[in-house]
Amino acid sequence: MKFARLGAPGSEIPVVIDGDRHLDLRPLTSDVNGDFLSGDFRARVTAALAADELREIADAADLRIGSPIARPSAVICVGMNYAAHAAESGAEPPKIPIIFLKTPNTVVGPHDDVTIPRGSEKTDWEVELGIVIGARTAYLDSPEEADAHIAGYVLANDVSERTFQIEVSGGQWSKGKIAAGFNPTGPWLVTPDEVDVDNLGLRSWVNGEPRQDSNTSDMIFDVRTIVHHLSQYVTLEPGDLILTGTPQGVALSGNFPYLKDGDVVEVEIDGLGRQSQRFTAWEASR
Repeated sequence: MKFARLGAPGSEIPVVIDGDRHLDLRPLTSDVNGDFLSGDFRARVTAALAADELREIADAADLRIGSPIARPSAVICVGMNYAAHAAESGAEPPKIPIIFLKTPNTVVGPHDDVTIPRGSEKTDWEVELGIVIGARTAYLDSPEEADAHIAGYVLANDVSERTFQIEVSGGQWSKGKIAAGFNPTGPWLVTPDEVDVDNLGLRSWVNGEPRQDSNTSDMIFDVRTIVHHLSQYVTLEPGDLILTGTPQGVALSGNFPYLKDGDVVEVEIDGLGRQSQRFTAWEASR
């Protein structure tokens, strides 16, 4: 199943995508949020579809696409999770997952403009696979238990400001990750039965020129390992978002310029859709 949220920021309509139709989920839930995802949401939607209880949104194509999940309680990220990206960053591949946080207000729609922070000279792109949690998760005994705690997967752009992240970080990366809007997400939440999560192509472009081109099979720590590892340190709540790292091909490598006012970034993952954002200087967005 594919889920989305359509409409103006703060007023998005939750929908399930059925072929080329966008069906209104409000008879079942107010939003694609933790409460909805923590139940047997697939069975409920399947029953509603069979009973023809969900009406089609006729003007869906004209509506803004929001993040496919409501604002999560936490956005937890894994760094340096592709060996080639670690190498281009001048680091050794990690022996255990490197974790940092983004703030919930980084999560925006997949095609929303992104504001380059005031004073930034090193704003960067990062295509990433996102995991959406579907059940309260703490102290899993094995990676195999993770599957029962995953509601689905999303495409995300882990936008980063490298000066803030590295040069003035104080030793922790989040300063370069937490500007508002720095996590375009979607267009869809796709349930695990429709995704071969260990073999998904990831790609990115800047102004139409290719940047990243890799596969989730190259991740150092796979999805199940990440969820199991995190559960030893943090209680994950339904609706929370985990970003799993980016492959090589970012500006931090030194091979490409950083983003400037007017640049357009596109990212995509097989089966999870495609995004496009225009980057706007802070001064130009006032």
